[in-house]
Amino acid sequence: MNKPAPRFWEIFFEVYDNLPRQGPGNRDSTARAFDLCAGLPESPDILDLGCGAGEQTLRLAELTYGTIVAIDNHAPVIKKLQEAVKEGGLSHRVIPLVGDMAGPGQPPGSFDLIWSEGALYSIGLRNSLQICYGLLRPGGYLAFTDAIWRKENPPPEIRESFDMDYPTMGWLNDNIAAIQDCGFQLAGHFTLPDEAWWEDFYIPMEARIEELRCKYAGDVEALEILDQLAREPEMHRCYSDFYCYEFFVAKRPIER
Repeated sequence: MNKPAPRFWEIFFEVYDNLPRQGPGNRDSTARAFDLCAGLPESPDILDLGCGAGEQTLRLAELTYGTIVAIDNHAPVIKKLQEAVKEGGLSHRVIPLVGDMAGPGQPPGSFDLIWSEGALYSIGLRNSLQICYGLLRPGGYLAFTDAIWRKENPPPEIRESFDMDYPTMGWLNDNIAAIQDCGFQLAGHFTLPDEAWWEDFYIPMEARIEELRCKYAGDVEALEILDQLAREPEMHRCYSDFYCYEFFVAKRPIER
């Protein structure tokens, strides 16, 4: 595996921290997944794991009267979400925290709904499913997105890209099996539409990269890193039929 350039993460976060979302998703998809969580309390206790800048967190605050604990390990995006929460008058309902998904520091069985868009893979899907199962009340829901393959024999550059970031990425049936093996009942799933990759993610990303090309004009290392980051949306334009993001909604059964 190639080692990232010394300034890679510095430039990476300079791009990603300024995006509306740090991964694929949109408001309509969040609402569609929420609608699959039938029978939630009117004011559910919600945990948003790997919340990033929290666009979906704020959408959940629109969709419910509940309290939302939003956790991410990257302090700058939590600060951004804290500012948005304060500006929106939501400080009594939305609690952004810097924390670790693998050990979120929340009491077992204390949530009606756990939400995670594009983040659970980072600590291993089955590991994260087990953590979420323990944090949910019986009858509670887990809603999450995850990248999956949908076509055999992807081009080498696509395979290499995902092997670097998500080497255990599987297929739809692999994720469904993992959900069921960890004790959940599958409530539903759907594929994110292509606009969910572009409107709040890749289009702002490409605009941000162009801004930084001006900032770093003449800085060869920074420009090479920006070129590397720009390949992701370009590859999606060419090869998106080989993979997708799937939204899964699973329920912890009520114990009898």
